[in-house]
Amino acid sequence: YSTFLQRAYDQMVQEICLQNLPVVFALDRAGLVGEDGPTHHGAFDLSYLRLLPNITVMAPRDQEELRDMLWAALDMQGPVVIRYPRGSGRSDRVDPRPRPLEFGRAEVVRQGGGEVCLLALGRMVEEALRAAEILAGKGIEAEVVNARFVKPLDEELVRDRAENCRLLVTMEENALEGGFGEAVAALLVRWGSRCRLMRFGLPDRFVEHGRVEELFSILGIDGGSVAAAVLEELGGKAEGEGNHPS
Repeated sequence: YSTFLQRAYDQMVQEICLQNLPVVFALDRAGLVGEDGPTHHGAFDLSYLRLLPNITVMAPRDQEELRDMLWAALDMQGPVVIRYPRGSGRSDRVDPRPRPLEFGRAEVVRQGGGEVCLLALGRMVEEALRAAEILAGKGIEAEVVNARFVKPLDEELVRDRAENCRLLVTMEENALEGGFGEAVAALLVRWGSRCRLMRFGLPDRFVEHGRVEELFSILGIDGGSVAAAVLEELGGKAEGEGNHPS
């Protein structure tokens, strides 16, 4: 579990990453786990993992991509973490044959009109697709990108979208502090980018128990909430006035 790995952090740093050993961590219960509650929500792993040297951190959008990442991880040099949420996949059957996975590259899953790019991680890709459908109904064709890699980030794609989109949106099932969105924000600062950025993720508090769908809505990270916040942002409201986590 994501939360259990917190107890082994010192060993991970000293025994695995320092020696750059080819160890694959399959990190279950990453993100919100529902009724298991605050002790089991995997809210912090991206924040405490992505700062470690030598490590690769990935998050699949579904069980097919999890299969691809597991196969790819076996050929990678150094430690690899694959984080995935609690629950079942979208299909009862998965083809055992893996598809090629290009190291460090994100995947465009919905083409957009160049105004908004939703850069989502893990199962948040599905929420991003829902948000894009709502935005399309309002005349905004948002691009949806499956980030796949947190470390290394697909810097080439992020730079391109930062230079060509009006608004870049990150969506993750991890604490905003130190997470995926913060990594993207750091890139924009490094480049001196003027691209507007909205970050959606878990707040700076312990999240209560409840059904995952309910928690997504309460925290404002479901597709409907994201779409509403994006519309508000594009409508010209000042930063911080919208009902969004960041």
